[in-house]
Amino acid sequence: MTMTQWLIFILVVQILHGLGTWKLYVKAGRQAWEAFIPVYNAIILMKIIHRSWWWTILLFVPIVNLIMLPVVWVETARSFGKNQFLDTFLAVITLGFYNFYLNYGTEVKYVADRDINPKSSSGDWTSSILFAIVAATIVHTYFIQPFTIPSSSLEKSLLVGDFLFVSKFHYGARIPMTTVGTPMVHDTIPVANVKSYLFDDNFEKRSTSWKNKLQLPYMRIPGFENIERNDIVVFNQPADTLLNMNDFNPDRNYYKPIDKKTNLVKRCVGVPGDSLEVRNGYVYINGKRNELPDRAKLQFAYQIELKGTYSGEQIYDGLKRYDITDVYQIGQTTLLIEATVEAAAKAKNHPNVGSITRSETPRGIDYKSLFPRAAGYDWSYDNFGPIYIPKKGETVELTMEVLPLYKRLIGEYERNSVVTKGNQIIINDQPATSYTFKQDYYWMMGDNRNNSIDARAWGYVPFDHVVGKPVFIWMSWDGLKNPRWKRWFTTVGGSGNPVSYLIPFLVLLAAWFGFNTWRKKKKA
Repeated sequence: MTMTQWLIFILVVQILHGLGTWKLYVKAGRQAWEAFIPVYNAIILMKIIHRSWWWTILLFVPIVNLIMLPVVWVETARSFGKNQFLDTFLAVITLGFYNFYLNYGTEVKYVADRDINPKSSSGDWTSSILFAIVAATIVHTYFIQPFTIPSSSLEKSLLVGDFLFVSKFHYGARIPMTTVGTPMVHDTIPVANVKSYLFDDNFEKRSTSWKNKLQLPYMRIPGFENIERNDIVVFNQPADTLLNMNDFNPDRNYYKPIDKKTNLVKRCVGVPGDSLEVRNGYVYINGKRNELPDRAKLQFAYQIELKGTYSGEQIYDGLKRYDITDVYQIGQTTLLIEATVEAAAKAKNHPNVGSITRSETPRGIDYKSLFPRAAGYDWSYDNFGPIYIPKKGETVELTMEVLPLYKRLIGEYERNSVVTKGNQIIINDQPATSYTFKQDYYWMMGDNRNNSIDARAWGYVPFDHVVGKPVFIWMSWDGLKNPRWKRWFTTVGGSGNPVSYLIPFLVLLAAWFGFNTWRKKKKA
């Protein structure tokens, strides 16, 4: 929905609210017109049901309002003496239209001195849980979101099994575009295996963009920093929804809302305005080799030829001791490893290793599986580009040769119609020889260069797909039974070896509990 459509929708809702409650407002000692004024009517309603004014704010916060609206419907009914279970059930199941019945079909009286405290321990628990969910949803949506590392694409910096806190406010929290969904659930409700949000079944039948009627336009709260080169960033995968990590096809798109696409974490090696090229697996920005932070360790693929027959776990365990990321068997006497240059050099010391050579793909080997999948771009994972990263407000010249680089950006990400007729490019039914970009774009790659599905496969990441910045590792496990204690409560950024703040945290936690216990005893 466009902003105009949303304004019309909100106006219709306000009129319905006024028509359904104006008599109740009058019975509560207010004026009938107060039920029709947007926002103001909510403030007055909070006074009528004896609730705090800040509940009004929660009614206009996407996702959170899905929890608050049923509460307000029930509280309105109870403010006019309707306290039975049936009243509560009808208020919720009719989506608030039960108030129409109270407004026109009954002679209810306003209970001015209503006790709003729960009448039982179960009611108290329900109230506490409800507002815990509200608070958690606000924190999860606008401040900090937990995230788990599923793959080794950023190995050495972030490990499989790391549990992160991702800051939404560094780059600016994105207002949820999906307005009707389950709080704190991304795409699918666990166990039930159903979509967590209101879904338009015609998504896949459409040729351009998502068109869910209850989608908000893209909006973002201003952040306090920009994405910088080499930042680790969490974002929604732009070209696909990634049903699972082995079911990848960047030309497929289910037209999901942006905020419901798969969450990924990569390193931003190119920012808007950069010219980027990958040479022998190393990234060059504007002709200069990109220098990564000291915590980042590049890994490449190496092929190992063994002396004699492959000897199973003995070789595997021996190689892992050299700080090698992954080991794969590709033949009886041949292994493929992913390792840093230093680790690969050490692995030559293994008594069963005959030779180690880096597996580097020359240009033209796998260009059909790489962005932009077009003739004339004979790139590979190790030798890619050069490529320009678009910047908001910058204009590029369009030709049939460069169009494959920008067609998806102009068409899907910036909501234009793009077609070609012969050698002519048509944008929104008008011939075009240039295009000015409406937002910034970024180039996201993994440090594990030969084991990372990243921008080389699916291209640019628009800023409206950015989720946030990982800032803290609060827990880390190597498998299900082996905690990595040294990584618990460590920062993601910074230089030098990560320092664990787990012990100071536990000391502060114990001190807090001790202080509270002492204070309660003193009161008693």
